Amino acid sequence: MSKIKLSGKVLRNLGYPEGPVISVAISVIEEHYPDFSQEEAEDLLKQILADPTKYAEDEVLLKIAAPLIPVENKTIPLNEKAVDYSVYGASFIEEGALKQMKMAVRLPVAVAGALMPDAHQGYGLPIGGVLAADNAVIPYAVGVDIGCRMCLSILDLPVDTLATKESNYKRELISFTKFGAGAEWKNNDADPVLERKEFNEIPFLRSLTGKAAGQLGTSGSGNHFVEWGVVEILDAQNEWQLAPGKYVALLSHSGSRGLGAQIAGHYTRVAKDVCPLPKEAQHLAYLDMNTEAGQEYWLAMNLAGDYASACHHLIHKRLIKAMGATMLARIENHHNFAWKEEHQGKELIVHRKGATPAGKGVLGIIPGSMTAPGFIVRGKGQEESLSSASHGAGRQMSRTKAIQSITAEELRKMLRDNGVTLIGGGLDEAPAAYKDIHEVMAAQADLVEVVGQFQPKLVRMADGDGPRED
Repeated sequence: MSKIKLSGKVLRNLGYPEGPVISVAISVIEEHYPDFSQEEAEDLLKQILADPTKYAEDEVLLKIAAPLIPVENKTIPLNEKAVDYSVYGASFIEEGALKQMKMAVRLPVAVAGALMPDAHQGYGLPIGGVLAADNAVIPYAVGVDIGCRMCLSILDLPVDTLATKESNYKRELISFTKFGAGAEWKNNDADPVLERKEFNEIPFLRSLTGKAAGQLGTSGSGNHFVEWGVVEILDAQNEWQLAPGKYVALLSHSGSRGLGAQIAGHYTRVAKDVCPLPKEAQHLAYLDMNTEAGQEYWLAMNLAGDYASACHHLIHKRLIKAMGATMLARIENHHNFAWKEEHQGKELIVHRKGATPAGKGVLGIIPGSMTAPGFIVRGKGQEESLSSASHGAGRQMSRTKAIQSITAEELRKMLRDNGVTLIGGGLDEAPAAYKDIHEVMAAQADLVEVVGQFQPKLVRMADGDGPRED
């Protein structure tokens, strides 16, 4: 007897629909029919697919058959009355983002919401949107780039070396970073995240292990960056006991790469299948946390978040070592993720799509642009914002409009005026495409307090390319 080799690809070729049924079928066959040949296993799966109702009384095979039995597909209506939500910086938030938020808070599972001052239109939940749901998770309210995050390392290097040894900083920045949708390292470091059990226990993830290994320690396209700069610690009572003043720092912004994108796409399709919403709200399809699909996505999402964190840590480790530096402090946070948190007296699933966690005393990073400062912040835990803040300045121009409106010379002048060296990047990421970070910070003064400020000096990005969701 040959060993059974079942995979999502094999089942899809047999005609199985995308969704949790594939994982269930593989698990059931491997557990209960280990002596079957490949041919026998595939034949049984074909029979179940052809007439799932025949297995309604079979205690084992019903697990595969049940999701395949047709059910009446009724559209789930949105609530007529929206739940309450807060808006920060409403005067400079585009209408499209406001409309998306108004729709999101009419979901049957919506409990509360908030819109951050950097908000702009995305897919489903707007970027800058925060939504608390009752026992449900919404893949597109987390976003395509699951676990997209900030990471800032404060180092013991003299600040003047950013000018006197600029060529060294630039050389190492180029040598130890890779950017772009398909970027991979040929030889990569091992990391515990690649040994996580989810890669084996969730069949959908098995085929993604190799790609995840190659892309570990790389960065995406769009607004993702790695940059050297100067951080100024303003708060004498800071958490790291650093003396107020200026330090060299390394700041990075990126997410979970192809792994997160594949997870987002797969479970969004599953959610749309099991949660048919009106057409205008279809990107807000959700998964019940009591279902296998909901639990699968939750595990996969958390894996992607930990993978994103590992990517940042590897980038920082390589660059810090290359410059012969010692890390004095580190601040980091996700901003495309969902958390289980207590609000309104009960546990809710809080989605922050392009929003920074700002619970009381929680530290985070809010970047500006390639020339504008970013900020180290400490959350104030404001319930009205669901303990959230913006994830950056936010776009005021679409990528297409920025490319059409901003010239290369205008970008070069702005970089010169601010003393910034740019490696890669494109007109779609020009500072003028972004809102004024100072206005954004003023609009959320009740949500966070500023602990420090970061000014970019050498910025590494992917070459300008197509649109993406931040």
